[in-house]
Amino acid sequence: MAGDGEGAAAFAAAKAEWLDGSGGLPLLRWWRASGGGELLGRWDAVRAGAVAPALAAVSGACLAMSAMLLAEAVFMAAASLVRRRPERRYSAGPLGAQDGEDEERGLLGYPMVLVQIPMYNEREVYKLSIGAACGLSWPSDRVIVQVLDDSTDPTIKDLVELECKIWAKKGKNVKYEVRNNREGYKAGALKEGMLHAYVQQCDFLAVFDADFQPEPDFLMRTIPYLARNPQIALVQARWEFVNPNECLMTRIQKMTLDYHFKVEQEAGSSTFAFFGFNGTAGVWRISAIKEAGGWDDRTTVEDMDLAVRAGLKGWKFVYVGDVKVKSELPSNLKAYRRQQHRWTCGAANLFRKMGAEILLTKEVSLWWKLYLLYSFFLVRKVVAHVVPFVLYCVVIPFSVLIPEIKIPAWGVVYIPTAITVLYAVRNPSSIHFIPFWILFENVMSFHRTKATFIGLLELGSVNEWVVTEKLGSASNTKPVPQILERPRCRFWDRWTVSELLFAVFLFVCATYNLVYGSDFYFIYIYLQAITFIIVGTGFCGTSNS
Repeated sequence: MAGDGEGAAAFAAAKAEWLDGSGGLPLLRWWRASGGGELLGRWDAVRAGAVAPALAAVSGACLAMSAMLLAEAVFMAAASLVRRRPERRYSAGPLGAQDGEDEERGLLGYPMVLVQIPMYNEREVYKLSIGAACGLSWPSDRVIVQVLDDSTDPTIKDLVELECKIWAKKGKNVKYEVRNNREGYKAGALKEGMLHAYVQQCDFLAVFDADFQPEPDFLMRTIPYLARNPQIALVQARWEFVNPNECLMTRIQKMTLDYHFKVEQEAGSSTFAFFGFNGTAGVWRISAIKEAGGWDDRTTVEDMDLAVRAGLKGWKFVYVGDVKVKSELPSNLKAYRRQQHRWTCGAANLFRKMGAEILLTKEVSLWWKLYLLYSFFLVRKVVAHVVPFVLYCVVIPFSVLIPEIKIPAWGVVYIPTAITVLYAVRNPSSIHFIPFWILFENVMSFHRTKATFIGLLELGSVNEWVVTEKLGSASNTKPVPQILERPRCRFWDRWTVSELLFAVFLFVCATYNLVYGSDFYFIYIYLQAITFIIVGTGFCGTSNS
């Protein structure tokens, strides 16, 4: 309490000195002569009567949501650490004679599998995904590789079709399918792909995006879970990355996604046998897809939409973290922003569309509904995006200008530190990148917060879909991550005005705190402002191909 009194006294003394024009500065004398003191007095009244109470309410809400985030992080950390391995919870032995061996053909009870590869103008990676799918260790007459090409570039379409023909000549059952339009985007392509007559003979569906390269034994390690456990609808594998060290931005993405798979997906699989399908590197039971209503393009997260609807039908999911599939992280900042907008906006919009349906369904338990509505949607898809921006980029900087606002230390220091530690312990090899991760994620929360409210309110760009650019990175070309990298493009193409304007706001708050404040918020605020400038001017990520 003594510190609060000293801070208020220091603020009052600073304001009085400024109004008095100590030092005889002409600007201050002009301010007094033009009625500036009266204007500031009116601002004091408005600040104390309206601005401070409103900011205090926002601060209180953010602190409560921070506590929710901490509780959720602790729950997921505990659930993921005490997990039982999937093979101990479910029967997952290799397919063999007990499944109906055909000695003449050498088949050991292999079910029919459809592999779908949706793509759109994927010049850099189409060979990788098609080659990896055709290289899966599975009897060639028991698997169909279906390439769903929505490309608008005729040259790329010709190249993809040629690649399919090359593999077909090698004895692989490859189907090249195109549409007359891109209606529904990825969901539309997957849905139309399921309508072909040859799909009716398939039992399971594996989905891979164009930049994903499954190992040959992928089906051998995932299909047994579905073949031996009729209650399982989905087996999700973990993503592995071919370019995590390309730049600092890809390294940060790897940290975030590693936590998602190691903790969030593992916790969901271990506790409620439910998690969001990641849209790729997973195998579905086709009958479960049909029972859930098939692919739907009403949001930009058709994968999560299908998973929720299947979960409401009572189907179970299993995450197998030991099965890893190589993929590419977006190294271009603009592509990454668009990807995050699509993922964040789509999840929030799905929450809006399915909230009532989840609450009213009678096919699942009350605890399952609570987990889905509160933990999966509210905390992870809304609160987790809003709090980092509103509390750490708005409320804390504003509090240095509004002396009536006092944020407790547990909300500013203890809770974020605890959450950061829970993240860090699951990424020990990247612990030295934690400061960069915090600052960069706060900048991205600026965009995620906007996307969240667009999704919740169904505003203009709610269904905006831009395919994430792939560059075909095949190896880690840069052993040492680069902190700053200047893209080779015009400055007006890479600058983001909103981020730069917000950086100005943060610099003003930090400078005021440095000159007149009694705490050390300015250190953090300056660092955050610099990060907004780095990202806003495009000195982050790599250039376009």
